[in-house]
Amino acid sequence: MNIRELIKKGVETISATFPEREAREMVLLYLEDVHGIRRLTHILEPSAEVSDDVAEAALAAFSRMASGEPIQYIIGKAHFYGREFNVSPSVLIPRPETEVLCREVVNHQSRRCPNPRILDMCTGSGCIAWTLALELAGAKVAAVDISDGALAVAGSQDFSREMAQTGAAAPCFVKADVLGEVPIEIASQSFDIVVSNPPYVMDSEKALMRANVLEHEPHLALFVPDNDPLMFYHAVARWSSRLLVPGGFGIVEINEALGSRTAELFINAGFVNVEVVSDLNDRDRFVRFMRKFV
Repeated sequence: MNIRELIKKGVETISATFPEREAREMVLLYLEDVHGIRRLTHILEPSAEVSDDVAEAALAAFSRMASGEPIQYIIGKAHFYGREFNVSPSVLIPRPETEVLCREVVNHQSRRCPNPRILDMCTGSGCIAWTLALELAGAKVAAVDISDGALAVAGSQDFSREMAQTGAAAPCFVKADVLGEVPIEIASQSFDIVVSNPPYVMDSEKALMRANVLEHEPHLALFVPDNDPLMFYHAVARWSSRLLVPGGFGIVEINEALGSRTAELFINAGFVNVEVVSDLNDRDRFVRFMRKFV
């Protein structure tokens, strides 16, 4: 089979589920990322043959995409904040909206002391923890998650070349249930910044979600019960009250329907400068807060 025929079959297969333009992009992305077939090959060398093994693997992958399985899980990679991260079905696929959280921290820290100590709660793939470790000079980042699978993915990220160039230190990943007690490894520390992108989708909102998310991404990292949708934010507030230094900064990603309630939670917990922040689509997506000076 030549490359043009393979692309045609791939687009036809995936177009059963996705718009043709998006299907073509998925095909080209997969072929380049997994098999090293550059995007212009089908134009410059349309009759170039692909091996039977490559064709078989590609057609199987295209069928998985057509079924709704995210391409990021199929290729094992996702892009976030200009870097490529390992992902698996054990972790959420990093979203562009979450990049705003990282930019908020970077912008805040640019006006503060160097060598910030940062805690990332519910780290998942580690995309936030690694981004802040690499973007902020001298940062010391600790990150926690309850999932062994997520911690394995977070620890698998390889930015050794960038770390060698910049002197950045890798985050320290710790297994912990943020709804429980602060683990010993964390309890002995204090932090200048606390961040979290915890589960916040209410069970009643499942019907509104895309099938590819609902059927493939980890429910442990997504959903909270309708009768206690802010359970993780109570935990963030509790940990921050104990671990965040006076004047320390925090920011959490939130359910857009619960912005005011989430902000009120942090105000009632004694934090100051509490503010709801919009995402790229002008939706309530984050709440930032500070621990007041004693």
